[in-house]
Amino acid sequence: MSRRLASITLDNLDDLPSRCRRCVFWELDPVGQARALEAGEASLEKESWVSSVLLQWGSCGKIVYVDGVAAGYVLYAPPQYVPRSVAFPTSPVSADAVLLMNAHILAEFTGGGLGRMLVQGVVKDLSRRGIRAVEAFGDLKADGLSCVTPADYLLAVGFKTVRPHIRYPRLRLEVKTAMSWREDVEVALERLLGSMTPDRPLRLA
Repeated sequence: MSRRLASITLDNLDDLPSRCRRCVFWELDPVGQARALEAGEASLEKESWVSSVLLQWGSCGKIVYVDGVAAGYVLYAPPQYVPRSVAFPTSPVSADAVLLMNAHILAEFTGGGLGRMLVQGVVKDLSRRGIRAVEAFGDLKADGLSCVTPADYLLAVGFKTVRPHIRYPRLRLEVKTAMSWREDVEVALERLLGSMTPDRPLRLA
């Protein structure tokens, strides 16, 4: 089974699940969202938003592919590009952080570590750009249809609650901490794989 991470561009935007491809919950304010849905232009608005952020800020999402099939994705951007970011009871996002808007893994691919792989891809990208942290609004009552990422998922991949709420806590992941964890894991894996190399000389005490 091959797994590959790719940055979201206009070329692969249609690989998002159809419901997510048409969702502009984060990209537009509530009035703009209602108008786009009523006019049937949500997909065009999504494409316009991605294009604008790519041009003005850079990479704003990742897609994970399993054997060539899109299995999940994540979108992120500075809060000033995300109108919905000011609408939560735990707003605003910290000034030094980028907002993880949403993350989704298709049901048939859950449980395989793809969610952590996506977040690691985001952290790697942000570290290269000198960004200190990524924050997200979690949903403590996520039903699988919400456009807000389940809080349990965020906690499982390393986020910590910085502003509690009965429904929508705000959580934060420090990029430096996440990168250190990732590097430690990679070093451990290299050592493990190295110790299993068949032609490695056997050392006797």
